[in-house]
Amino acid sequence: MISENIDQEIKKAMLAKNDAELRGLRAIKAALLLAKTEKGAAETLDEEAELKILQRLIKQRRESADIYRQQGREDLFTVEEEEIGVINRFLPKQLDAAEVEAIIASVILQTGASSMKDMGRVMGLANKELAGKADGKLIAELVKKQLS
Repeated sequence: MISENIDQEIKKAMLAKNDAELRGLRAIKAALLLAKTEKGAAETLDEEAELKILQRLIKQRRESADIYRQQGREDLFTVEEEEIGVINRFLPKQLDAAEVEAIIASVILQTGASSMKDMGRVMGLANKELAGKADGKLIAELVKKQLS
């Protein structure tokens, strides 16, 4: 589980005086603590919930990095990219587009989907099967491509 390793990693980063890594690790810890203390949340998070939180953190940072790049703020863009690198270490290996496409094709065969009307059903199964291994935007693009 991710939450078990974070404190040790934070200590290592503090001893190494690695500010970039420390920022990313603290962001992960804060997001996990926030999720645990939300109203109606379980006391402990399962691995799937932790992966969703990490993916959300990466998505937020990518969006911020894009904005900073458009505005010419390379200093802030670099900070976001460093944090993305730290967070990515805790996610499973990301699949490339060809691997994702093959999995989506098998999901389409399983469901018997034939048109865009079936996209919701295919997306649900594909997201479940590819959880933490691929970006949701990539999955959606590939599903649309294969169903159209």
